Amino acid sequence: MRSFSRRGLLALSLAALPFAPVRAQDAFPIPGKPIRMIVPFSAGSGSDVTVRVLAKLMTEELGGHPVVVENRPGAGTFIGAQEVARAPGDGHTLLYTIVVTHTQNPHLYAKLPYDPVKDYTPLVQVMKSATVLIAPPNAPFNNVKELVAYAKAHPGKLSYASYAQGSTSHLNGELLKMRTGIDMVHIPYKGTADASRALMAGDVQLYFDGTASAVEAIKAGRAKGLGAATPTRVSVLADLPTIAEQGVPGLDIVGWQGVFGPGNMPPAVAKKVSDLLSKIARGPEILKLVQLQGNEPSGAPAAEFAAIVRADSERWGEVIRAAKIRLD
Repeated sequence: MRSFSRRGLLALSLAALPFAPVRAQDAFPIPGKPIRMIVPFSAGSGSDVTVRVLAKLMTEELGGHPVVVENRPGAGTFIGAQEVARAPGDGHTLLYTIVVTHTQNPHLYAKLPYDPVKDYTPLVQVMKSATVLIAPPNAPFNNVKELVAYAKAHPGKLSYASYAQGSTSHLNGELLKMRTGIDMVHIPYKGTADASRALMAGDVQLYFDGTASAVEAIKAGRAKGLGAATPTRVSVLADLPTIAEQGVPGLDIVGWQGVFGPGNMPPAVAKKVSDLLSKIARGPEILKLVQLQGNEPSGAPAAEFAAIVRADSERWGEVIRAAKIRLD
């Protein structure tokens, strides 16, 4: 009978342990499996433009590994958010979204189809962003003061678009009504592209648009800027006063765009994805794009981004309760 030393038996025992599944669990990316970047907005939106550049840069950083952008618009980002909440935590299904999903929806709805904390892993804050109040070129007002005067002279005649129920564009519209005492009708659309088209077509008279698409529309002459819902002026629209400068305070909470993974991501995988995305977000191509859009670069990695999400949830909760907005 063959005999084994104690050291030999230990070596055989260790060799028999299931190390491969542990290594597979922490592998990223998985060869042959594309990475899906889910965007809860329509193609052509400001967020969509940014995430497509981000996806291209991810593919380059990963040596050609495919990163596919999938648009899942509608239902206040619920559709896209649920897609990621239900996905495996291997880092191959990610959510590129804005502030509404995790910091506004929890205060707008008594019951969400996802848990904003347990179902997600914050990975990176790509940029800080805000909204700009725009109107069609032929609108009978050119600034916030003239808008308020017109609205009071024509109560209920103005309508404003939002890219979703409970979105920042919706909340800012309600805050504008609350701060000025004017009466406007809210018309939600299925994504930023649809809301922008409605404004250009004259179906609505006002829209708190994201900075990227607002800057493009204003510079192309398809819309006029009335005021920026920001603490300071937007750098690429330096001549446009903030709404607070025009005598209406309170519409200056800055939003953001960022990436989340499913809540069940192993820490090792989450760190790999966060480090990769943070590097890309701080790289020259994303920095240039963000600045051209009038937004502020960030690149805050997982732990820092998680703290931002928690703090902003508290701030938006206060605003939503003060405005008495509920969507269920």
